[in-house]
Amino acid sequence: MVPASALRVDGLQAGYGATTVLHGVSLEVAPGNIVAMIGANGVGKTTFLRAVSGLLRPSAGEIYIAGERTTGLPAEDLVPLGVAHIPEGRQLFSGLTVRHNLLIGAFARRERAPVTRDFDRVLELFPELRPLLNRQAGTLSGGEQQMVAIGRGLMARPRLLLIDEFSLGLAPVVVDRLARLIRQVHAGGEITIILVEQDAQMALEITNWAFVLAGGRIAAQGPSGQLLADDNIRRIYLGV
Repeated sequence: MVPASALRVDGLQAGYGATTVLHGVSLEVAPGNIVAMIGANGVGKTTFLRAVSGLLRPSAGEIYIAGERTTGLPAEDLVPLGVAHIPEGRQLFSGLTVRHNLLIGAFARRERAPVTRDFDRVLELFPELRPLLNRQAGTLSGGEQQMVAIGRGLMARPRLLLIDEFSLGLAPVVVDRLARLIRQVHAGGEITIILVEQDAQMALEITNWAFVLAGGRIAAQGPSGQLLADDNIRRIYLGV
């Protein structure tokens, strides 16, 4: 039997108030893949992730996660289905400790032993966080906060991980480290990752497949390496 797509979107339309941002987006992501969504500011990349994760109700179209129709379900109903969303700007609980921010990612899980193992795994991925566990998240650097945000997402033990602009405002050396870690997280093949990024070159370098969003529609798609070598993509999105 052919496994269901990790994500299938058909004719997705969404926006804010009277403003429509996504105009009939349709795409499919295979299980275990790592894909990028690139495009200029304001074309609907974040809106797409918000619709998929249940933070924004679509005005039209259908969303299927692992073959199950999830259109219109709120975010809290999608967490048990294995969906984790790491939002733009990290959005940590700044007054809570790093430890508590990480454990919030596991709030929907009931068995404690697996949660403890995953907590230890996050600290293996991000050893920088171990001495910071009792620090308030709001006192950390931008890179440290992004590590906490990614770790919090992993604590949900997701099957579909949505990452929005993880490189925003971070130094290149920090971005390079986080990019390697995202590839490492994906290497096990158990998590499907959709990465929305303004840094198109970096996104294309660490993913297998990519979608180009323009004007709220899918303008192009294909293997990331192929798009990276495309002169039009390089000129429009990479500035080279």
